[in-house]
Amino acid sequence: MTSKSIVRVGDPVLRSVAAPVPDPTAPAVRQLIDDMVDSLEEAGGIGLAAPQIGVLQRVLIFWVPDARATDEPDDGPCPLTALINPVLEPLDDRMARGWEGCLSIPGLRGEVPRHLRMRVSATTPEGEPFEAIVAGTRARVLQHEVDHLDGILYLDRMTDFTRFGFTEEVLEAEAERRSRELT
Repeated sequence: MTSKSIVRVGDPVLRSVAAPVPDPTAPAVRQLIDDMVDSLEEAGGIGLAAPQIGVLQRVLIFWVPDARATDEPDDGPCPLTALINPVLEPLDDRMARGWEGCLSIPGLRGEVPRHLRMRVSATTPEGEPFEAIVAGTRARVLQHEVDHLDGILYLDRMTDFTRFGFTEEVLEAEAERRSRELT
């Protein structure tokens, strides 16, 4: 297993559509997932799509730590999960804005509208079908990572660039805003 460098915004691979994986159980796919896991752990993120390490295949990994989980039904902590050829389907028109960062856009965050509940269908690395209803952080991270498979960055989804900035400044401003709301 080897950690790969995370491709940063500006590299054309991030604007390319990833190819479907014909055999999810192939040894090369297992190696790709192992490399992605190492890269994600080294970078300290919660999701990674294969194009982010320069591989144009429809593979993503994600996990939801306790601290990032919500109380929404169909959310909660989630162990590291690998999905191959994922397809997302919104369950309704309800959306919410939330802060997102990206390993390919280091040091910055933006507020992005996303669907609240999604159905995800995919294949596991063992070749088994995977289907789930997801909400909260799970829904947000999966939409973010599937966007990477389609050559879309969270910047493309933003509707208000006054809600974009460096992570430290954004977190400081949000903490100040919350403090004012409590008083």
